[in-house]
Amino acid sequence: MRVFSCLVEDHNLYLTALAAVICVLGAVIMARLYRKVRASRRRMRWSWLFLGAVAGGATIWCTHFVAMMAYRPGVEITYAPFLTGISLLVAIVGCGLAMAMGSQRHRLSPEAGGVTFGLTVAAMHYVGMAAFTADALVIWSPVYVAASLIAAVVFGALAFAQVRNTVSGLKTYIAPGLLVLAIVSLHFTGMGAMTILPLAPVEGAVTGDVASALLAVGVAVVGFLILGVAIASHALEDQTSRDSNSRLYQLIEGSVDGMLVESEGVILIGNAAFAGLCGVPVDDLVGQPLERWLDEEARSADGMLVQGALTASDGEAIPVEVAVRAARRDDGAGHYRIFAVRDLRARLAQERRIVHLARNDSLTGLPNRVSFLEEMERRVAQSGGQQFALFAIDLNRFKEVNDVYGHGVGDRLLIHVADRMMTTRTEGDFVARLGGDEFMALTPVTSRLHAMEAAERLRSAIMEPMQADHADVQCGAAIGIALWPDDAREASVLINNADLAMYRAKAALATDVCFYEEAMDEAVRDRRRLTQGLREALDNDRFELHYQVQASLSTGKATGFEALLRWKQPDGSYIPPDQFIPLAEETGLILPIGEWVLRAACVEAASWAVPHRIAVNLSPVQLSHIDLPRLVHQILIETGLKPERLELEITETAMIAEMERTTHILRQLKLLGVSVAMDDFGTGYSSLSTLRAFPFDKIKLDRSFMSELEGSQQSKAIIRAVLALGESLDIPVLAEGVETRTQLEFLRAQGCDEVQGYLLGRPSRDGQNNTDAQADLTVDAAEASQAA
Repeated sequence: MRVFSCLVEDHNLYLTALAAVICVLGAVIMARLYRKVRASRRRMRWSWLFLGAVAGGATIWCTHFVAMMAYRPGVEITYAPFLTGISLLVAIVGCGLAMAMGSQRHRLSPEAGGVTFGLTVAAMHYVGMAAFTADALVIWSPVYVAASLIAAVVFGALAFAQVRNTVSGLKTYIAPGLLVLAIVSLHFTGMGAMTILPLAPVEGAVTGDVASALLAVGVAVVGFLILGVAIASHALEDQTSRDSNSRLYQLIEGSVDGMLVESEGVILIGNAAFAGLCGVPVDDLVGQPLERWLDEEARSADGMLVQGALTASDGEAIPVEVAVRAARRDDGAGHYRIFAVRDLRARLAQERRIVHLARNDSLTGLPNRVSFLEEMERRVAQSGGQQFALFAIDLNRFKEVNDVYGHGVGDRLLIHVADRMMTTRTEGDFVARLGGDEFMALTPVTSRLHAMEAAERLRSAIMEPMQADHADVQCGAAIGIALWPDDAREASVLINNADLAMYRAKAALATDVCFYEEAMDEAVRDRRRLTQGLREALDNDRFELHYQVQASLSTGKATGFEALLRWKQPDGSYIPPDQFIPLAEETGLILPIGEWVLRAACVEAASWAVPHRIAVNLSPVQLSHIDLPRLVHQILIETGLKPERLELEITETAMIAEMERTTHILRQLKLLGVSVAMDDFGTGYSSLSTLRAFPFDKIKLDRSFMSELEGSQQSKAIIRAVLALGESLDIPVLAEGVETRTQLEFLRAQGCDEVQGYLLGRPSRDGQNNTDAQADLTVDAAEASQAA
């Protein structure tokens, strides 16, 4: 009742109402600025903090002194100017400190800031009251003073805590109301704590009309200060908002993806890319609900990539990828979400194309090897014992088309063949291209006759001519047929069997279609196993070199050794060279094998105590390799073998194939100091032009003449002719295959220079120890010399 009576009886109600209006307006401005301080980043926070401190301090001070102007204690009132100014400074500094504390990130920071605000209101009030003097004795009630402090602190803490909560509507005015209660409750409770007893006037104080005028001017100035702060905060907020919107617009407009900014479900900004997806102008996007364009799944993206759909203006559903990022405005006015929307149509189409290319041939569009194997496994798993046929198809004369018309026409022919096979297929047929001119087909059949009819249908489709460059281009087909489950119980075996039948059809002259037959295709299977074995033998060092002695008939002494390649099997047996050497030449393995033989022979010869010559056979494939002289030179350097101790043997057939090129290579070898011998002379062309084209160091007479020597006069005549030819050309002749004394005596009588064969010694891994036959030959040579 004391506070109430002070308000009603001792105050001018009009001025009191004016103080209340100033307090309310200032509290609204202060609460708004405090929210800005809490929401702003560091760069903008100081600006908002300064304006909030000025607005809050001015509100407290102006409310207090307008209420003091309304106060009528019944005595002359005076004010000390210095303390009055200090009270304003205390209010501003205290409000700034309260806002700074309340904007920290600690959980209780708002309450701490509210307590500081309450203490600030109390400090300003009582400093202002210290500037208040009158011709009376002023008595204070401690209870009322304490009550005013408690009210200011409690309401201040509640007000600052309320600002921490995100509210909207009328609830936003709860914090300003609590601030008003903090200020008003302290002022009027503090005024109720004061009792005035009249006394004599105070000298030196500003009194009467002068004091009232000065106070009115001060209140007006501070009131305009509050108005200025409100205008400044509005201008700053507007500028900050424009800057924020400008940065957002620049950000989203510079993106190649569709981007938009949304707040509370409404589009604020959209870029041209997003407008293009929607099919509307950019200006038409602003203000529209987001759900008009994006479905629920796309709108619900929260910090992750999601796939959704965008509904264009024409109703088309466009697949999109959406990423969303939540952010707050620089001015702390609220939060918004930035949507990045990427059109997935091109990517999905590319993914479909990649999947198609992964499973289909890029040229013909037919299923590729992957698809074929999957289909094969599926049919095998679902066959249930039902028969189907696998066709392995290889085009005939396709290489000729490429060579004559070019690869462009060849590609068109492959497309034509694929289209024809797809056109003529029946229900259940599956056709795939495995690569090059190789195709595979699957079809359900009931008998071998049915399978043959299907194969003929495919062959007829393939042989359909294609018009190209004013000519009919055509190719044939070799087709191998394997039947499930008659020919195999596994998919891989069935494919292999069909391939075997196809290779047999390709080699056959009478037919282009062959069924798999185990007995007839076993040779091809053995050939494949032999090829694989060659590779493994080369990788695992399973080859051996055996050495056969070569001796002079005139002296009986060994002149050298020929290195012979042997392939030892795990059971201790050997595969004859005439079985695996031709296969190595066909597969290209002869090059690494020949290099191994040459290097191993040179290493062995370099270790011999007696410097005998080592002879190594060269394959025609090796001889055609332009890098052969460099390889020989490198091996001689690595092994330390002298070039004159190495003799390379070549066949006449190898020279005839490419005479000019081969002669060039042989001359390079001769320049290294290596000797070159013509092997198997008499079995090939035996052209004298070959001997004339290159100065061979030796002629080796083929072993076939020795085996027919005793029963054939023609063989004797040929041997005499070759020996006479060698003598005329001054080229030594070595006879191979000498196995009997009769053959040896005949060769000695005819003037042969050197011999080689089982009579002298069988090939062994250590040629230097093969000396028994050489000793016998030395004795024979001595006896022949004495007889002469």
